[in-house]
Amino acid sequence: MTQDAPDVVVLRKSTHGTPVSEYAAELRERLPDRDVRHARTPSEERELIERAPVVAGMEIDEETLARAENLELFACAYAGTGHLPLDALEDRGVAVTNASGVHGPNIGEHVVGNLLVFARRLHEGWRRQQNREWRHFRAHELQDSTVTVVGLGAIGQSVVERLEGFGVETIGVRYTPEKGGPTDEVVGFDGPEFEDALARTDYLVLACPLTETTRGLIGEAELKTTPPDAVLVNVARGPVVDTDALLWALRGHHLRGAALDVTDPEPLPEDHPLWNLENCLVTPHCSGHTPEYYSRLADIVAENVRRLDEGEELENRVV
Repeated sequence: MTQDAPDVVVLRKSTHGTPVSEYAAELRERLPDRDVRHARTPSEERELIERAPVVAGMEIDEETLARAENLELFACAYAGTGHLPLDALEDRGVAVTNASGVHGPNIGEHVVGNLLVFARRLHEGWRRQQNREWRHFRAHELQDSTVTVVGLGAIGQSVVERLEGFGVETIGVRYTPEKGGPTDEVVGFDGPEFEDALARTDYLVLACPLTETTRGLIGEAELKTTPPDAVLVNVARGPVVDTDALLWALRGHHLRGAALDVTDPEPLPEDHPLWNLENCLVTPHCSGHTPEYYSRLADIVAENVRRLDEGEELENRVV
């Protein structure tokens, strides 16, 4: 293997079932004048990371980090960075960026798809087709409903943008409601305004990060406050919702339905009761899995390579 120092090293772990070699290829396309290497094995990772100023990947451990003598930027391929040794990266003066924003269009479409499924009761139609039943059922309309979106980051904003043509009222929930947002109104995470928003909600979309504030945000008290014909869609993290409370609400007709791309626990065990509820749709944390993932991620990283060279502020910097 050549001893020349690479400009960018892509670590070997893939995500969403798509080979990480495709990510390296997208970066090469955007950085034709740079030496972008894909470290395919642990040995290649250990060797290449010693000299690279930029490393891109899903994760990095402290042992690997200790070998990175020239590292200036670790470009994390996930939006969340809690799994990284952030203190160690900061101590070594390594900037860390995340993938915030890459999931806006894909997860936004996933949310709207689930809203339409429950509004039009398509899941009931699929069930009757499987049973070869030509038996009518009455659907709902998304128009004139109230959609509350918890979290107004890239995903939440993408959901709101895609709802513009459906004639719905939107409520946004964010840490700093005084900043406003793209929704018809904005409230904070607690207090009478949040409770009032829940009481007026037909569709509750969770698109927030998992923090001390949002862990267990939706429990029995909140599900008693939402109307019994409301629907919950969770593309945030499983622990934002109290699973026992959700089961209580779905079984007891305190909630019309739920669409879960994330669960608590995750993966959802085979014998978990959520699998068998007709009013619960479960997808295996795959709402962000589209062919455009690595392409959008490469756009961010390539731009940050340029900014690093120019001494400019990095996009999506977390450390």
